[in-house]
Amino acid sequence: MLRKTRWLALAIAACALAGSATAGTTTRIQVTAAESVWGGVAAELGGSYVTVTSIVANPAADPHDYEPTAIDARALAGADLAITNGAGYDPWATKLLDANPVKHRLTVEAASVVGVSTGSNPHLWYSPASVDRVASAITAALIDLDPTHRAAYAQQGRSFRSRSLHDYSATLASIRTTYAGARIGASESIVAPLAAALKLRVVTPAGLLRAVSEGADPSAKDVASAERQITEHQISVWIENIQNATPDVERLTTLARKSGIPVVSVTETPSPAGITFQAWQTAQLVALKTALARGNA
Repeated sequence: MLRKTRWLALAIAACALAGSATAGTTTRIQVTAAESVWGGVAAELGGSYVTVTSIVANPAADPHDYEPTAIDARALAGADLAITNGAGYDPWATKLLDANPVKHRLTVEAASVVGVSTGSNPHLWYSPASVDRVASAITAALIDLDPTHRAAYAQQGRSFRSRSLHDYSATLASIRTTYAGARIGASESIVAPLAAALKLRVVTPAGLLRAVSEGADPSAKDVASAERQITEHQISVWIENIQNATPDVERLTTLARKSGIPVVSVTETPSPAGITFQAWQTAQLVALKTALARGNA
């Protein structure tokens, strides 16, 4: 009952603004993204024609535990374009949008764009192919909302792929060429889409990856298996999501360091706050490449 009351309060707060924000009240398209990773991409694709508000943007917080505020509800209600992740990652955003329908507003849900359903791995921004498809969907939405600047949006989309993502794409290709087939361990499922793109083998028990990602306790058997993989050097690198550091994860990460396994830290939210998608991801990829070189020496 308390939870229903809270959602009602947020919806009422948003309604106070929803009627006043339309595509015709500003010279810029108002974009609200549930997560700063998609908000950052939208800012690059929209350039000077958009104003972007990102709700989950704190690299020190766990996005899985996020609780929206009345300010968040108003930001979504006032958006011309709302961008969510979907796949069960940000259900609060969908609830707020459904509670405050606005006729002109367009919504891009990343999971729907790439065909991923709730229950699947929601970390879509770690899949290069998914990033490309979502970027295309955002560009299409911007053109729908502002067809006058169609050519500019198309050009900005091409520039994002060919120039902004150049180092990111080149680093991906270099790792894939050099280390395809390398065995790695990870603290949770966030690494799986990227590992697939890099053709790296994540050998950590799937049950552990899924449990940590979903905020559950992994089984003792899975934890013991991960420990054995580390101490017996069955993996060349250990990847830790530092925004979801449970006691089990911290213990496994400490064990990896003590065992001489290179540790790479990754985050769910661009870090530091405000960094571009490509700078954030490329820095993590460079760290991974360095660790793979050490772990496979």
